[in-house]
Amino acid sequence: MQKATLSDKSKRNIAFYVEFKIIEICNVENRQNNFVYHNINLEVCRMMNLINRITLDLKKSNLTQYWPDFKIVAFALYDSSNVYLFNHPNHRDLPNTYQTIEWNEQFVGCTLILFEEYPTAIVNLEMFNDYESLYSIIVHELFHGYQYLKDEKRFPDEILGITYPLTNENIGLRNQERFHLYHALLEKDIQKKKFHVCAFMTLRDHRAVKIGEYHSYERMIETVEGPAWYVEFMAYEEKSQLEYISVLQKYGEYLIDPYESASNIRRSCYSSGLAMCFLLDELSPGWKVDYLDREETLYDFFKGKVSYVPIDHIELASDTEGVIQYAIGNREKEFRWFEELEGELLIIEGEMRTTSFDPMNIILLDNRLLHKNFLKVNLGSDEFLIQQPVLASFIDRIQIMNKMQLKLKKEPIVNNDSITVESIGVIKGRYHKQGTNHHLYLHAQRSEISK
Repeated sequence: MQKATLSDKSKRNIAFYVEFKIIEICNVENRQNNFVYHNINLEVCRMMNLINRITLDLKKSNLTQYWPDFKIVAFALYDSSNVYLFNHPNHRDLPNTYQTIEWNEQFVGCTLILFEEYPTAIVNLEMFNDYESLYSIIVHELFHGYQYLKDEKRFPDEILGITYPLTNENIGLRNQERFHLYHALLEKDIQKKKFHVCAFMTLRDHRAVKIGEYHSYERMIETVEGPAWYVEFMAYEEKSQLEYISVLQKYGEYLIDPYESASNIRRSCYSSGLAMCFLLDELSPGWKVDYLDREETLYDFFKGKVSYVPIDHIELASDTEGVIQYAIGNREKEFRWFEELEGELLIIEGEMRTTSFDPMNIILLDNRLLHKNFLKVNLGSDEFLIQQPVLASFIDRIQIMNKMQLKLKKEPIVNNDSITVESIGVIKGRYHKQGTNHHLYLHAQRSEISK
């Protein structure tokens, strides 16, 4: 893949010039109004520049170079205060290219939502420090919007990802499988490439028999997220100053690191899906034309496009136990991190139902779940969005909690039959305080929650 060096350089020069002119305008306006040019003004100018640059790049970039017929849905960039909404059919009569609205709880994480009943890719500006990462994740989420337009239905059961089995046999086979997929991607010798492809598929088919529905979960993640990571890779490589091989190594490292892949099963499926997309580019050019119209998973589609002869004997990785202990140790470290967070502890007990969570940032340990990013939950008859780490306990089903813990920056306001928690709201229940810990017992509910 050739990099358009002159074009990229020109784009950067234009961006720097635009930023300079915007700051210059801000300075002039501030001088005229006898204002001091504070940092907050500079941040506003930088935000304007960033939004203008993204708008320009998305208009000038031909996204069909990443994927045939790639259509852009609405998208929104947001921070803790504002949402900048682009390309939404209900707001196209505005004179500007975007509309600024006040942030609300619909805008959480980087994902695809239905905003005013239209698919809208959302990206949190506060999560990114460099432009190429921000731009590429916008393209990633826009691709999920395109999948929505194509009526994609091959979605995983996220509960399976939380309860995924970390057994010696499964993780040993999986790590070796990923080793061969990585080398199949990089290998130039055609015979060696075929060997690695066949070894990958042999191990995968053997493992599928062992873990059943959990293997289906992996294939579904690869199917939906692999192509999205593929277009993200293309966008990142286009905007980055890194060479193609360096970007490939950056994305490929998730494929061959056995410790990280066992620690984050869901994210590790992105890289295996990406690798199959690149191999399909080599082995079956033109595969993208009808892929989104198919019902089979990416792996089954891949399997139908390549010649496959099972291999009788493949040597397995030896340090599987160490990999599993590393993954479990990482989970325990995350739980200790929660315990060490500053703030007074609020413990809520009673029947609670999870209604939404971030599957990329949830960790299971025994009968406890750590939600690191956010959690939507029914507490009694009311639904709450909690945008901070939450430690939840359950008995039988992970969707039904019997205890929830979070750290408070400010003491709750105590009412007659409820407490008011900053940034969360009024939660009904019986309250008492023991030492520095706050306890709330929810009122018993007769509802579907206990069925």
